[in-house]
Amino acid sequence: MGTFDDRVVLVTGGGTGIGRALAAAFHREGARVAIASRDPEHLKQAALVITARAGAGAEDPHARLLPLRLDVRVREAAESVASRVADTWGRIDILINNAGISGITPIDAGGETAEARWHDILATNLTGVYFMTRACLPHMKEGGRILNIASVLGKFGVAGYTAYCSAKHGVIGFTRALAGELAPRKITVNALCPGWVDTAMAETGVRESAERLGISREAFKKAAMERVPLARFIRPEEVALLALYLVSPQAEAVTGQAINIEGGATTW
Repeated sequence: MGTFDDRVVLVTGGGTGIGRALAAAFHREGARVAIASRDPEHLKQAALVITARAGAGAEDPHARLLPLRLDVRVREAAESVASRVADTWGRIDILINNAGISGITPIDAGGETAEARWHDILATNLTGVYFMTRACLPHMKEGGRILNIASVLGKFGVAGYTAYCSAKHGVIGFTRALAGELAPRKITVNALCPGWVDTAMAETGVRESAERLGISREAFKKAAMERVPLARFIRPEEVALLALYLVSPQAEAVTGQAINIEGGATTW
């Protein structure tokens, strides 16, 4: 799959779930990894887990890990983090736009809270990708890689999740358009579209959906897995393995793609 030795990787939303698995995989493969999150406790725990898994070696694993506070919804914050990474390691080779939030947003929900949730989901999941990409590109040379973590909900709709589906559809559109724009610079842009992944965010989705349907969590999860041919949740580490390939030298001809990893859920 090629080496990531000394490659500079920035992972947003790197404190938990898929983001932490991504950061750990790149760190294990020798990359210099900046993990960004708006939650300082998540950053602390992720750093402990990642460096503990690094194993014995001549180099201090902490030297290749840079935890950074970041709110992707804020343009100035995105620019500050990108500059910090470039000042520390000279460039940004790979950007993983992973930061995201979910939440049920029924169209008939009233009040300011419902509207605020809509704006927060769009700002985090879509505008944040735009801000981070713009901030990192001045520090990215020819041959760079951008990988956006979308969702299978970027390819179809789920009742009650209009904001999340809208944002993830937007991420896929952004990916396809930007791939063409950056092709002359030999920078590839792709999206990964996970289905049900074993993370805290997925667990919240299970609970919210079960409550909306008036059934138990267990009943909803069973019904959801019956629609997945492999009948299981994806592990975050499996998403990370596919990500490693998509940003490797071997994938230099892959760009503008939105690739599913969902146990066959969208195949039949």
